[in-house]
Amino acid sequence: MNSFAEISDKLIESTIEIFTSMVMMDISSAGESVEITRTLKKSITGTVGLAGTHKGVLAVHFPNEVALAVTSNFLGMDIGEINEDVQDAIGEVANMLGGNLKTILSDRGRDIQLSLPSTICGDEYTFSSQAESDRIVLPFHSPSGIFYVEVELEG
Repeated sequence: MNSFAEISDKLIESTIEIFTSMVMMDISSAGESVEITRTLKKSITGTVGLAGTHKGVLAVHFPNEVALAVTSNFLGMDIGEINEDVQDAIGEVANMLGGNLKTILSDRGRDIQLSLPSTICGDEYTFSSQAESDRIVLPFHSPSGIFYVEVELEG
């Protein structure tokens, strides 16, 4: 299954499922794949790399206020600033989404390995991968605002 149309539908379903069951937050798809600027402002991005039969990266981009709400829900306590707890929670969300993407892309995920999750945050930063890749960016509505799930796969 290499068609981004098939991948995006399943990725939307799994993202909503993860947020409903693990983050305890109701979210919804905000429409078709969009183009976002490569420069993110006052945001945090969680990433997981893929290696094996499919190479690429899954990234989830949250504006700070959405990241704080996600972390507060995920941990069950109020979080008021971007800190290690937020970075860990956003990394874990990326890890869960990466695990689902691995399953979507291959037979039970046996031929794809995931990297450890990592996070990037700041007042302004640029997110881009080095390789030539196909890319989709799916927007989602949360009670605190819009966030994006991005998948880049080498062609």
